[in-house]
Amino acid sequence: MINTARLRSDLSLLGRETGMMLATVESLADDELTVASLCEGWARADVIAHIASNGRALVKLIDWAATGEEQQLYTSREARDAEIAELAALPRTELVERFRESAAYFAEQAQRLSGDLAVDEVHLHGKAIPATSIVALRISEVIVHHHDLDTTWTLEEADLDAQLYGVEAAVRTLRAKDAPGMTLVSEEGDEWVIGDGAVRVDSDREGLLAWLARGQSDHVEADGELPQLPAW
Repeated sequence: MINTARLRSDLSLLGRETGMMLATVESLADDELTVASLCEGWARADVIAHIASNGRALVKLIDWAATGEEQQLYTSREARDAEIAELAALPRTELVERFRESAAYFAEQAQRLSGDLAVDEVHLHGKAIPATSIVALRISEVIVHHHDLDTTWTLEEADLDAQLYGVEAAVRTLRAKDAPGMTLVSEEGDEWVIGDGAVRVDSDREGLLAWLARGQSDHVEADGELPQLPAW
């Protein structure tokens, strides 16, 4: 069970970050949706569709935590890609509405995490995720993909706690992919050790997340050669 105060705080933070992304999405004209995003091979419409799909898919992790019955977000990678493509092809107003509806559905279902949970952790793409971090995972998805829309909004505008959740999600992925050893140190006082922790990498949370998630290394410094990140 998630502490009620933490769940309330995380859902409030999720509401803030989702609201900002929704404002960005609503500001995009039809022709702007076809512009390339920072996600290789995806236009902005695909990114928006992914977050719309993800909001409902992540509820399966809530189901898993609540019932103990293992769930998969999608039956296959092909099924995931097909759903995203179908959503991305919708008229702008319908795509925006699907985005809004899935966000509301996830927030509603997340209330179940305040009850007794059947398991303490769930798994996603080889990563163990504490049930208490499912909402935090959704927050990280929202801010990273908001950044991917490549508008005037950047990760700098995300709340510091949202940035923290984003780095933590990225670290879980790196550990699952056996990334090179590194010690990540943030200006905010956080530290994460990956593998043998051989190379120290410094930045603020925003800079670390931009590098870990999208390879943007402008604001990170290392005490040796900057590690090569595995493909996501």
